[in-house]
Amino acid sequence: MASTRDYYDILGVPKSASQDEIKRAYRKQAVKVHPDKTGGDDTKFKELGNAYETLSDPQKRAAYDQFGADGPQGFPGGGAGGAGGFGGFDFNGAGFDFSDILNQFMGQQGGGRRQQQGGRDLEVGLTIEFSEAVFGTEKTITLDLDDVCTTCHGNGAKPGTKLKTCETCKGAGQVTRVQQTILGAIQQQSVCPTCNGRGEIPETPCEVCHGSGVKRRRRDIKVKIPAGIDNGATMRLSGEGATRKGAKGAKGDLYVQIRVKADRKFVREGNNILSEATIPMAQAALGIDIPVVTVDGEVTLKIPAGTQSGKVFKLSGRGVPSVHGHGRGDHLVRVTVETPSKLSGRQKELLEEFMNESGHKKGFFKR
Repeated sequence: MASTRDYYDILGVPKSASQDEIKRAYRKQAVKVHPDKTGGDDTKFKELGNAYETLSDPQKRAAYDQFGADGPQGFPGGGAGGAGGFGGFDFNGAGFDFSDILNQFMGQQGGGRRQQQGGRDLEVGLTIEFSEAVFGTEKTITLDLDDVCTTCHGNGAKPGTKLKTCETCKGAGQVTRVQQTILGAIQQQSVCPTCNGRGEIPETPCEVCHGSGVKRRRRDIKVKIPAGIDNGATMRLSGEGATRKGAKGAKGDLYVQIRVKADRKFVREGNNILSEATIPMAQAALGIDIPVVTVDGEVTLKIPAGTQSGKVFKLSGRGVPSVHGHGRGDHLVRVTVETPSKLSGRQKELLEEFMNESGHKKGFFKR
């Protein structure tokens, strides 16, 4: 059942919070409300997890902002989009998962086997052009990583043979060691060194991976980058990370941190694009049509007579698309009026005539 409390209040962030702010708030709150801190009561911890799961996913967050916790179809967290919007990508800016918080408290005591069952998360950086960030693109990342052995499909057993219960841990995946200290006997649990936490070992090891279920290879991974993504955003590609010995073929996630190259003509501010235009003093006074380069190509901007330096003009809908798919920002053009530094004799005469017509004397300004 969805929480009746506002998810932003649960995390203690405003609705305008960035993904990094949401991540930091989640980590901070998780430490405070963890069951180990609250005497075993996990109500607030689960509530916090639900809030973070929704707000860390831009698609789920957009649905929550519009429809609330029940979502447009009555599923908690805005279930219209499912896990991982934009084709399975989560823009959560995180680089850690829910189990990280648990493992900080549980360590090897009860958490060792869970850590071994999953794959290994990876993080890479990807640099794209300004225009690619605006309109979206698709890139291919080539990685050398520990992948699932294609011969045994990750179970470590030679094809046609079976797995058997590990004799060392009796299938538990963990071994207990008793250590004598000045305070008495202390039990310590650790991952079974024989089966690496699986609880099973192959009767006959795979000849390719030698029973590990893992084989290092080069893999090409396609990354679909949505229009409107910003510099510093992190994309999570579920199941595209590495595997590890004992993971039984499970893969971690791949976190792709996006770096957007600076553009010589444009500056991005939110979903708006800013640029500069310089026009001569006379044309500013008389008015002129000037060409302006936008991300969509060149357009004509009408500068009215009497325009002052610093005036900002708006080209509606010529900015960056919303990453959530809700329209585009604007292109803002700041005009600078250029005062000539060198004048010919005739130009000086004309300006003096202009001053006289305006009721001003040379060297004296009259309001």
